[in-house]
Amino acid sequence: MRGPNNGRAPRRPLSVRSPRPAKRAKNNGRVRLAVGRILLVGALLLAGVKLIQVQGFQAEALSAQAKMQRATGQNIPAERGAILDRNGNQLAFSIEVRALYVLPQTARRNWDELRAKDNTKPSYEDHAREIAKFMQQTLGSEVNGEKTDEQTMHGKLTQDTTYLVLVQEVEPSKAALIVKKFAEIGSEYRAKRVYPNAALGSNIVGYANWRLDEKPPTTQGLLGIENSQDTLLAGRMGRRVVDTMQGDDTLVIPNTEREVVAATPGKSLELTLDIDTQHAVQKMVTDYTAKTGAKNGSAVVLDSHTGEIIAMANDKTFDPGDFAKAGPDQLRNPAVQSVYEPGSVNKIVTAAAAIEDGLFKPDTVLDIPGSIKVSDRTIKDAWNHGTVPMTFTGVFGRSSNVGTLMAAQQVGKERYAEMLQKFGLGRRTQSGLPGEEAGLVPPLNQWSGSTFGNLPIGQGLSMTLLQMTGMYQAIANDGVRVPPRIIRAEVGTDGSRVERQRPENVRVVSPETARTVRDMFRAVTQSSRDPSQAGTGPAAALSGYQIAGKTGTAQQIDPNCACYSSSVYWITFAGILPADNPRYVVGIMLDAPGKSQTAAPLFHEIASYLAQRYQVPMSAEQTPILQL
Repeated sequence: MRGPNNGRAPRRPLSVRSPRPAKRAKNNGRVRLAVGRILLVGALLLAGVKLIQVQGFQAEALSAQAKMQRATGQNIPAERGAILDRNGNQLAFSIEVRALYVLPQTARRNWDELRAKDNTKPSYEDHAREIAKFMQQTLGSEVNGEKTDEQTMHGKLTQDTTYLVLVQEVEPSKAALIVKKFAEIGSEYRAKRVYPNAALGSNIVGYANWRLDEKPPTTQGLLGIENSQDTLLAGRMGRRVVDTMQGDDTLVIPNTEREVVAATPGKSLELTLDIDTQHAVQKMVTDYTAKTGAKNGSAVVLDSHTGEIIAMANDKTFDPGDFAKAGPDQLRNPAVQSVYEPGSVNKIVTAAAAIEDGLFKPDTVLDIPGSIKVSDRTIKDAWNHGTVPMTFTGVFGRSSNVGTLMAAQQVGKERYAEMLQKFGLGRRTQSGLPGEEAGLVPPLNQWSGSTFGNLPIGQGLSMTLLQMTGMYQAIANDGVRVPPRIIRAEVGTDGSRVERQRPENVRVVSPETARTVRDMFRAVTQSSRDPSQAGTGPAAALSGYQIAGKTGTAQQIDPNCACYSSSVYWITFAGILPADNPRYVVGIMLDAPGKSQTAAPLFHEIASYLAQRYQVPMSAEQTPILQL
């Protein structure tokens, strides 16, 4: 008999199943969303409470605090590089000083507010007198020419103005004492430029001073190498952001410095000058210029092999430490900024070209007439004579204009113009000295018929003293002209030294020609009782040394007639020490000295100093008597 299931298997009882996974995740999300909403509402409630607190209860205090400070960008001064001579002696460097200043109106107002709260305090005038008295006690009655006595300082402190510098250059330690004692006094960083040798080499080194339109004031080169190399010397300022007190950007709130970009210090410059030689030559030039009555005088000393400027002196200089007293004539560097007609020193071009081209030998005898005609001009020698025999050496030893022009005509115009270019005339030397003039050489296609009667004897063209000295450097250096330079190297703050790239040399004549010309020009310093055998510059001779050189006398232009003057001259001399083994070349120019003056004695003085200073060996043999 079948049961209720009609023989089928009994059914299993139904059981309660667990929630499915998707449904469980959905419930968890709802819980998290609810919690998030509760937290957001809580945060908004807290923010609202804080906002009510700030805008309500703390509004006045926070507003006052905000007014008292603000973010300020400030420059970080870069240390300016020094200027050194070739031996590391300082010609210019910077030291830190402080400028003390006051905000008189603000100081009076703040003091009056304090006095209103405390009537035991003295009046502002009495307080200012107290400050002034302390400043005089600390600084003395004068700082670098600025009066700092009690009366002067009191007068400044009580002026009715917004800002006033009390004193420019104060030692940092003394400035700190004053600022610490009196909150009214502010201190501002300054980098003072120092020139320890006063006027020595000032026409070259130049001058730098504060640039007050920048905060803090930076040092800017205004003259000379300080100006031409300003970017390199100055470096690059840094930058920072700080919080400062409202109304005074110099009052920095402590520990607020941020976004700092460090300053890059400037590099120092090592010049080719020797400070001792510069001192000696500058004194000699100054004394000799005054002795001869010349308007001005200059001298240049070059290393014959490197072209480096060992000394460059002018009789008129200035003290950078007392710049305000300098006149326009003192601020120039005539050795490179003044051009003149060189006169007979230019005859070395003809000599070099003629020897190089094999037209003459030193002992070739020429019959020199008393005059020569070139186009519409008749040129004579400085002394009257008929036709006389003269060696090619004698033409230059005795400085014959006629003989020089005869030789130049053999050289030819095109070749002569080429030699002027090789000697570096008519363009700047690129020495590194600012304000350098190029001089003037008329281009060949503009020569008139008489031009070739002027140029070989040093008229109708102009040059600087540095260019003239460079011509003789080429002959001293076996025919290779090394363009002169004044900057030797750049020196980093870590002492690393990078030498400036040397200029490209120019081959002017062969070594054999250069030596021959040097030997010929020894005749210029030759002395003899026989006038026909005496050179034009015996006063330049130096005992124990062979000296080659050339005198020059060039007529200046008379403005009244626009013609050459018969009484006003440029007097020049260029010489080589020693001629048989050159070490130094000296060029000299005197502007309008008295009658019958010569620059040869000044060369003798300078050459004598150089021989001793640098222990130049004496010549192996004395200069032989040359047949003139």
